[in-house]
Amino acid sequence: MKIPKNKLKAALKKGQLQLGLWSNFVSPMVSEALSNTKFDWLLFDMEHGPNDVLDVVRQLQANNGYDVSPIVRPPWNDTVIMKRLLDAGVQSLVIPYIQNGDEARAALAATRYPPEGVRGVAGGNRAMKFGAITDYHKNAHKELCVILQVETCAAIDQIEEIAKVDGVDAIFVGPADLAASMGHLGNFDHPDVQAKIAEAAKRIKKAGKPAGILSFNPERAKDYIKMGYTFVAVGSDQSLLMSAANGLSANFEKIRSKK
Repeated sequence: MKIPKNKLKAALKKGQLQLGLWSNFVSPMVSEALSNTKFDWLLFDMEHGPNDVLDVVRQLQANNGYDVSPIVRPPWNDTVIMKRLLDAGVQSLVIPYIQNGDEARAALAATRYPPEGVRGVAGGNRAMKFGAITDYHKNAHKELCVILQVETCAAIDQIEEIAKVDGVDAIFVGPADLAASMGHLGNFDHPDVQAKIAEAAKRIKKAGKPAGILSFNPERAKDYIKMGYTFVAVGSDQSLLMSAANGLSANFEKIRSKK
């Protein structure tokens, strides 16, 4: 048996626009439902969602067989957590809060076996299809997609150093934390923040990497695509549910007020 091809990695390398959703609900049912859509990818969030490794495995199983590529964001740039996720079969990672080249190298080392990295060697795990992929250790890195997240002004200043680390597939800008680092907590629509986001897109593209970002405002997301972002989250399970629920409730407000 061969290692599964990573469609997201291939698409990013070709410069194809990849639109996706964030998932925080820790629900295989939700994951399966969202995997049955026309989006390109679905991210299971461990940083700001209450997922643990077993939760991720269950959602990967729910996603299996669909065209939507699964991604996981670990809670931190942590070698042990990433080792467990990779052994569990995760092929695409968005690694948060990368500040410089050293942290980027540490993140990539966690995804590579020795001598290129420090990933612990195990056999017969889910990533290896329980032993059916006999050349996994030799070739696993070829189908891993490693996306590094920059989310401060200091990190954006280091984009070129981060981008040149071998194995980086894309760089993702976190607008909320970027805004906070600029003194605009909760206001990533501030003109200065948007200017920095546009600057980041140009620098990432010039460095030869795909640029990623998220916005749950469709018009803002379209603006980011015009800036050059090609890996874009345009919604989440939580935002979609609350928007639909509040919209439905509003439809009945006039009836309620007459009672």
